[in-house]
Amino acid sequence: MVKEGIFSLPVSQMRKQRGVGEVTPKKGGTEQLGLPVFNTVAEAKAETKANASVIYVPPPFAARAIMEAVEAELDLVVCITEGISQHAMVRVKAAPNCPGIIKPGEYKIGIMPGYIHKPGRVGIVSNQGNTRLELCPGIYTNQDMAIYLWRYGCDPFNRTNFVDCITKFLADPLTEGIILIGEIGGTAEEHVAALSKLGQESGTDKPVVAFIAGLTAPPGRRMGHAGDITL
Repeated sequence: MVKEGIFSLPVSQMRKQRGVGEVTPKKGGTEQLGLPVFNTVAEAKAETKANASVIYVPPPFAARAIMEAVEAELDLVVCITEGISQHAMVRVKAAPNCPGIIKPGEYKIGIMPGYIHKPGRVGIVSNQGNTRLELCPGIYTNQDMAIYLWRYGCDPFNRTNFVDCITKFLADPLTEGIILIGEIGGTAEEHVAALSKLGQESGTDKPVVAFIAGLTAPPGRRMGHAGDITL
């Protein structure tokens, strides 16, 4: 396991739902950080009944690692790796460069700092990093804690998107409100607005507060997050 995984895994283990194993080719049968190591994802799933994978491997091997997790039919795949080639991502159709998802007090999959998140009734979804980190302590100060925080991959070819995440929040009876952190440069935020309008018409909508970064960005500036386009 690379050093980022070695750092993040023990922190994740402090929650109710914990990691059950690691996958490193040619090191099956050993242990690391108190967990069994397997040669393949399929072996790990068969032995541990795992249903999610977090990928920390270097860029040249990340696309193959994603495909292996998908082929093993895991329910959730989170890829932390940044710098994977766009050609590989078009083939894989899954977004890398993602810090993960956290349900405060219960589980964390990825590298987000757990100590700034607390249990509550607000769902947060973001395609940015620093803005999210600035926002969370602010809403916790006002006692509106987050029930989930979901930040999807920041590379141009993304799989999970704003609509996917907000649809989950709308269906979750414990989520009473939603915060969306987006930016200029694409249409993802507009799709959420359309979804919200449909929800209002059907009576299934929940309050959504959105922060859209980029008001002062120079014209023609290329943005670097998920779904962004060059104008």
